[in-house]
Amino acid sequence: MTRVPAKSFQDLIVWQKSHLAVLSIYKCSARFPRSELYGLTSQLRRAAVSVPANIAEGFMRRGRSDKARFMNIAQSSMEEARYYLLLANDLGYFEDQQLFADLDEVGRLLGTYARRLLTPNS
Repeated sequence: MTRVPAKSFQDLIVWQKSHLAVLSIYKCSARFPRSELYGLTSQLRRAAVSVPANIAEGFMRRGRSDKARFMNIAQSSMEEARYYLLLANDLGYFEDQQLFADLDEVGRLLGTYARRLLTPNS
């Protein structure tokens, strides 16, 4: 099967899935207590938005290793967002196991994409 090269970051499935996760995070965090607006809500949203933003930024980098570095930054931001979701879940602010599954999928896709970038002739 021949892959068609992506013309923009929006063509990347990993970006699409991470963008959908951000939209879900915004929806669920809108129901967090008002007292968390400048704390957990802000931190969670910032970390979540960083994932597709780094994928987009990395897409335009020229070197494969530079692109992979941005995927690694996106992975780190995703793990940070996962922790904030875990905390919010433990605090009883939300219960959405699908969101955790969505982040797991984004993590797998990021890992695969980064490995392909670092594998010659792929």
